[in-house]
Amino acid sequence: MKKLDYDQLRNIYNNSQRVSEKEKIATIYLSRAKNEKNNIRIAKGYYLKALLNFKTDKIKALKLLDSSILYSKNDRKDTLYPMAPYCDKAIILTEQHRYKDAITNYKLAEKAALTNNIDFYYIIRGNIAITKSENLGEVEEALVLYKECYNYYKNKSTRSKKYLLDYHYSIFGLADVYKSLKQVDSCAFYNKLGYIETKATKNENFHYMFILNEGANQILKKNYKAAIDSINKALPKLESLKNTENIFASFFYYGKAYEGLNKNELAVINYKKVDSIYELNNEIMTPEFTSGYRFLIKYYKQKNDNKNQLKYLSKYMEIDSVLQNNYKELNNLLKKEYDFPYLQRDKEALINSLKNKNNYFIWGVVGLIVLILILILYQQSMKKIYHLRFEEIIKEAEINKNSETVTIEKNFVESKNATISKEIIDQIIQKLKLFEKEKGYINSKISINSLADEFETNSKYLSKIVNEYKEKSFVTYINDLRIDYIILVLKEDKKMRKYNLQAIAIECGFNSAESFSTAFFKKTGIKPSFFIKELDKNSN
Repeated sequence: MKKLDYDQLRNIYNNSQRVSEKEKIATIYLSRAKNEKNNIRIAKGYYLKALLNFKTDKIKALKLLDSSILYSKNDRKDTLYPMAPYCDKAIILTEQHRYKDAITNYKLAEKAALTNNIDFYYIIRGNIAITKSENLGEVEEALVLYKECYNYYKNKSTRSKKYLLDYHYSIFGLADVYKSLKQVDSCAFYNKLGYIETKATKNENFHYMFILNEGANQILKKNYKAAIDSINKALPKLESLKNTENIFASFFYYGKAYEGLNKNELAVINYKKVDSIYELNNEIMTPEFTSGYRFLIKYYKQKNDNKNQLKYLSKYMEIDSVLQNNYKELNNLLKKEYDFPYLQRDKEALINSLKNKNNYFIWGVVGLIVLILILILYQQSMKKIYHLRFEEIIKEAEINKNSETVTIEKNFVESKNATISKEIIDQIIQKLKLFEKEKGYINSKISINSLADEFETNSKYLSKIVNEYKEKSFVTYINDLRIDYIILVLKEDKKMRKYNLQAIAIECGFNSAESFSTAFFKKTGIKPSFFIKELDKNSN
């Protein structure tokens, strides 16, 4: 490989399916560029390495992208750099809900592209429009950007491979923004245009997205049956294409349509499907979709179903805090609309008890004081225990940092119950070492079956070897690796400590803050929030 030129190396990198091979190629590429002191090639080498970490280690990917930007930002000739690393950095920042920072990087990419890659310039403008409309709710600003993109693309060869997708994105963006602004006629115009263009070019995914979007538009027009008809046409195809975001939207719009028809039971069924998809993916795309939870809360309040009322109110609060929107509205709901009946009953029972038996009040106060003192002493004791545990974790982290990730002591082959050949065991152990070194465990979709497929073995062998060598189940093994990893990240990166638990959980491979907190406590004996506070105290 060292004899190949840069373009040949890049072609092998693009065509390779193995991460380890891609890593070697990127290393050779970057090393050669550094030896030649070729800044633009150095930038491209760092970019290749960043792509390898884009999903598995976003902090590392951001650092590599910054290096790529550093070596290419003064270049005025290359048509992709520094625009590409700026854009990929913006994508990661968007996933971390750092939208303003994402926009800043898009703007820097946009400025660079304006001089030597006008096509890329309008792709970036489109990305800014998506962030503003879907993440920041700045739909009027997004509308201006989508119009710019649409006017640029409509004068190009819009059915050619080069411009087709970007043209479709600009049309859909316009239709979607007009829907958000409740300008139903303009929305219908662009939905129809998109329908025609996607049918002519056989772009099925976008074709059925336009059908669904027109269904949502019909809800705004209060044509609920027409809306259901559009969703009926779109949903089966979106499911076959595994378009998760729009499957989610389909059930939401079903709920809105049935709500409009006063078919509340059918609305509930579909809003519950929205909730089940949220549970699975832990992601609400826009604040619009939270209105289904408000309907469920009202529905169960009318049914006097306190359990479900509390369930969906709690879920609504959880989602709203993630979206960081509607706090005032949410507080008003708590104070005015959702004063739970069972709380009111408890309150009345307490008042009657105090009226009838004043002496109970005195003993109750005394008992409460004693209970509070016990709780204070208990908390102080637990704080000491937690602090000692924190110090142990820091020491362990330092040891782990300076030692090999995988240490194998036991001789599995000599075990009386050995049923796997030594050759297979050695192969799997080596692959486990590489898996840990490359931080494969950060992939939230990793499973015993997927890892066994990657190792070209079967799940029973892999499970047995992990059980023997690590003395833990496969799930515990993966979770412990993730916790060890995030402990080091939090210890060394002050910025990461400022993220909420959901963002930190995603960073180390968990799908939710709850599963992350449970695994963290199981591994360390303390809560992640306490660990972060102690780290900040030490830093100060």
